[in-house]
Amino acid sequence: MLDVLRVTFPFFALVLCGYLAARRRLLPLEAIPGLNGFVLFFALPCMLFRFGSGTPIAQLLDATVFLSYLLCALVMVALSVVVSLNERIRWKDASLGALVGAFPNTGFMGVPLLVALLGPAAAGPAIVTITVDMVITTSLCLALSEMDAADEHGAAVAARKALLGVLKNPLPWAILLGGVFSWLNLELAGPVAKTVALLADAASPVALFTIGAVLARSQMLAHERPHGPLPARDYLPVAALKLVLHPLLVFSVGSAVVWLGGQIDPFALMVITLVAALPSASNVSVLAERVGADNGRIARIILVSTALAFLTFSAAVALLKP
Repeated sequence: MLDVLRVTFPFFALVLCGYLAARRRLLPLEAIPGLNGFVLFFALPCMLFRFGSGTPIAQLLDATVFLSYLLCALVMVALSVVVSLNERIRWKDASLGALVGAFPNTGFMGVPLLVALLGPAAAGPAIVTITVDMVITTSLCLALSEMDAADEHGAAVAARKALLGVLKNPLPWAILLGGVFSWLNLELAGPVAKTVALLADAASPVALFTIGAVLARSQMLAHERPHGPLPARDYLPVAALKLVLHPLLVFSVGSAVVWLGGQIDPFALMVITLVAALPSASNVSVLAERVGADNGRIARIILVSTALAFLTFSAAVALLKP
């Protein structure tokens, strides 16, 4: 366990550094969107491209891993919506809460952390899960968020907007381009490869620092909620589902697939289980602001899951890693 904590501690420590920097105004809140933009449009695409281009194409196109993880994501969305809906939390807030319940922080935290723990081979299965969460899980939850005010075209319009958002996101394109380079055995020209490598190396520390800053900003803005303090029952169940049920579900479904004769490599099953054990994706907080959901609740789920994941994720690694 101590060996695992030696690897995981720096990652969570960087999140804490970003959180404290924003809370103490060492980092102006106005600078956080700029950090987000650097990570989302420059550093993280380069990192995903580098891992994708260096991963065998068979791993990137593993349909069994894709479908198994997708089934678990759909179950997590359904369960999170069920435990969230009440007289105060309607479809918009329940759906964005379901997204943080089903969407791990794989891009900003998971890929570099899993590669540090398990080696470069962990990137392939992790990238498959990113594709599921960015393309399908996010689109589904955004469509469900329109259920309260949906007319006959409401959900369809929301689904089209969600798909358009996916097409504008550089991360799927970086994964796709990396897959093409892997498939065709292509390499970037020397100076271009060096530039990509420099940006990719910056992705992990800046992304982790940004996660902390985003969480601090969201918590600070949450005090402005018009409905008073947020009850623990509105966010703790979803955080518990994310950290406990999600990895158990992924491991159980993957094991059942193997028992039924499906082909899932044990290493890939371990990777996607650890992906599910990650805390909630911090970028959902930005998305919640954009669609007008209760970002205070979303931020609280992300904050609780991130704080507790230092122990729960480390415990999952200690249990699963050979």
